[in-house]
Amino acid sequence: MVELPGPARIVSLNVGSIQELSWRGRSKKTGIDKRPVSERLAVERLGIRGDVQVDRRYHGGVDKAVYGYASEHHPYWSDWLGREVGPGAFGENLTLEGVLDDQVHIGDRLWVGSALLEVSQPRQPCSTFAAFHQRSDLPRAFAEAEWPGIYLRVIEEGAIAPGDPVEREVVGSTWTVQRVFRLVMGRESLPDDLDDLLALPALAESCRTDLVSRRRARSGV
Repeated sequence: MVELPGPARIVSLNVGSIQELSWRGRSKKTGIDKRPVSERLAVERLGIRGDVQVDRRYHGGVDKAVYGYASEHHPYWSDWLGREVGPGAFGENLTLEGVLDDQVHIGDRLWVGSALLEVSQPRQPCSTFAAFHQRSDLPRAFAEAEWPGIYLRVIEEGAIAPGDPVEREVVGSTWTVQRVFRLVMGRESLPDDLDDLLALPALAESCRTDLVSRRRARSGV
């Protein structure tokens, strides 16, 4: 195990149910409204038992079974939104302390409770963020902040609870979640060694596809 900088733990474990959001004259079903729970819950291959993922084209599935977000970013968002932001504010299952986007790498493995999770990709902002917080400028602000949070796949099923410590197993990748987010969002030029990132088995397939598409667009192929 490799220690994360400072203490690392689950601040809050959050799950959601299907709800309908109304935004700009349209409505959509979503599971973004995650609420804290106090009990220990099972972590299964496709997510946390009791949680709902509505649109699995973009959220959920094996590569994006669990979403984590750092509590260290909440003060910024509280100031930006003009109201207090707490656990589950971005639809995250795990509100984490000490697990930051610029310190965790694609392929890193996190022991949480009795479950083993693997970092697969950053999250990209979407219109559901805007609808949930009733702010059309939120997706852009989320991209500019470059704090995307981390999607995790379940390597070993187990159970987790609020307060559980997080231990990291580093597998040698140098690609931080934050940097991969910059690449996917076009906020950083694609590097010459992009193939090294694309070759990582832990990288989520949807993220790999996005990066390949961006490279093709750049080359005009």
